[in-house]
Amino acid sequence: MKCCTDVGGTFTDCLVQDDQGEVRMFKSPTTPDDPTRGLTNALTKAARSFHMSLPRFMSNVHLLIAHGTTLSTNALLTGKVAKVGLMTTQGFRDTIEIRRGYKNIRTSRFNLFVPPYKPLVPRYLRMPVEERTLHTGEILKPLNEDDVHKAIRKFKEEKVETVAVCFLHSYINPTHERRALEICRQEMNGVYVTASHEVLPVYREYERFSTTVVSAAVGPITAHYLGALEERLNEIGFQGTLYMVQGGGLVQSVKESARRAVTLIGSGPAAAPSGAIRLGQCVGSSNLFSVDMGGTSYDVCLIRDGEIPTTDDNWVGDERVAMKMVDVASVGAGGGSIAWIDSLGLLRVGPESACADPGPACYGKGGTRPTVTDADLILGYVPADYFLGGEIALRADLAEKAICSVADPLAIDLPTAAMTIFTTVNSLMADKMTEISTKRGHDVRDFALVVGGGAGPVHGAYLADLLEIPTVIIPRYAAAYSAFGMLNMEVGKDFSRSLISRKSLLDLERVNRLFAEMEAEAREVLGEIGIAPGDTLLRRSMEMRYVGQFHEVEVMEVPLGKIGAQELEEITAAFHRRHKALFTFDMPERDVEFLNVRLKATARQEPLKLAEIPQANGDARQALKRKRPALWNLKKGYEETPVYDGMKLACGHRVAGPAIIEEPATTVVIPASYLCAVDSVKNYILNRRNGKGPRSKVQGPGSDVGR
Repeated sequence: MKCCTDVGGTFTDCLVQDDQGEVRMFKSPTTPDDPTRGLTNALTKAARSFHMSLPRFMSNVHLLIAHGTTLSTNALLTGKVAKVGLMTTQGFRDTIEIRRGYKNIRTSRFNLFVPPYKPLVPRYLRMPVEERTLHTGEILKPLNEDDVHKAIRKFKEEKVETVAVCFLHSYINPTHERRALEICRQEMNGVYVTASHEVLPVYREYERFSTTVVSAAVGPITAHYLGALEERLNEIGFQGTLYMVQGGGLVQSVKESARRAVTLIGSGPAAAPSGAIRLGQCVGSSNLFSVDMGGTSYDVCLIRDGEIPTTDDNWVGDERVAMKMVDVASVGAGGGSIAWIDSLGLLRVGPESACADPGPACYGKGGTRPTVTDADLILGYVPADYFLGGEIALRADLAEKAICSVADPLAIDLPTAAMTIFTTVNSLMADKMTEISTKRGHDVRDFALVVGGGAGPVHGAYLADLLEIPTVIIPRYAAAYSAFGMLNMEVGKDFSRSLISRKSLLDLERVNRLFAEMEAEAREVLGEIGIAPGDTLLRRSMEMRYVGQFHEVEVMEVPLGKIGAQELEEITAAFHRRHKALFTFDMPERDVEFLNVRLKATARQEPLKLAEIPQANGDARQALKRKRPALWNLKKGYEETPVYDGMKLACGHRVAGPAIIEEPATTVVIPASYLCAVDSVKNYILNRRNGKGPRSKVQGPGSDVGR
């Protein structure tokens, strides 16, 4: 079996693919004090489903993919990181504090009311070392090992828990960093030590130094978590291979993840787009919005032409993380997001969340503040008796009491307050989608919306309606969307080297040598986790820009094999095309500059085969479960709304809105403007009707019900 687990802020999700290709889904509340406990609970549910004891079930799992994204990210955001010592080139100890003249992120440098940036490493723990490597790789000054030993003595006195070694131009010649690293590991047994050439071997010292310091700061915490995870899995009988999801969209071994801890940042949201691409294939669409609305946050990614976007312009709080990561925008808008009244007397939702403990008020676990889930319950969209398949009984009386805490000060009734919370959070999420699409020159009507997360299917059609998106795809495994994405992810690693040369001065021999070095390293790294050279897929790219530009563009059309003059011209032409596609113009008359060469090495794998469901025999009325009052329009009031049992719907069934479909782990809400069709792999395809959405090419099968 193959198992994927996703530890979220509210629920821990688990997907299990058996040896027949069938996928089963399980959810359990996250246990913030010890995430491995919530994970064990989800795995226990899976074992029961297969009529096995937990040890026997785990002994049948040959591959387990997990992630620890919230651990590293939350540690940075809350400041609960390890005590870091920095060893750096003499004269460059203040690089991480000077940055690039930034004051604070997301505010003006002239805002005197915002306190100055506080670096992760205080100045007294930034130890200068006499050494100097030139940008050519030539060593100007040899490493002064006495300075290294002096720094180590200082670190021991101050009881630092982790050390970052960052020397100038180590990306091109890491000799000095390697020696300093060797000495540190010999003399500082038990202390986490890392170096910039291991974490991010590319030029731009501030970005490289900052990313390495971040990796060092979260390294001990990450290593401890991974160790505890492996220990717990061993206790319950797991004997297979454990992989961790990386923020760059690949999965890697635990050893590599612990060595480069920064790669785990953003790993949860990074998984979902891989699943969206697979689901888009079901409806013939490669332009997709991937959205994931869980209990704590709302993550959105814009996918064009089936390519997952990545960026190295990442910030976690005020810390610069220049690793290539999947370009996912997030906002604090989830099922547990709390509604509140601001100083202007306006109702706001998020970013604060009730999380798993205590959770929304309707959970009955001690929460008293109104959340989105409380509003969904009052509106009649989610069931009180079938939440998480009936495992959690929701209390409408507690939800009403919580929502009244904002309704009364605003002098509005309960239904109006619930609808206001619902529409406010929808607008907040739609604004984030507009930010990464319309504001970047993309027409949202050209995209299909893939909706995931436990709360996503409740709100997905309303988001599409706000933005006039014609097609909504709600997958069978929407409630475990990130875990589903993991089933579609590739095992591998990204490699990079800096080049920095104008095209007119480019040394092709050096280009070919750098690619050859990375390819040899890739085969070695993947070989360590059992992937044969013949099963390794290599994809090259180069980062380029016009001379005089600050930002670069990644060009993917770089052929394997030897690069000669003709291949160079083809790569340059591809850069002009890419630049024009991104920015609507190109400058072929201007010289081009090559900055970095990159390689993505992955294991070959077949696309995930989704199990098909039986063809419908009759219309959807046979799946009608009940009717319940739901509020679709404040003027009309509550209306008796048909509720369908999702487990009884088959391929070809159609359900016209307004209607609700109840699945064990989520609820699909279909407004009047949409028609829902069930496809062969149990996706719910919602299409705008009444002539809306002329760009939509997706049509569902079967006959209509409820028109």
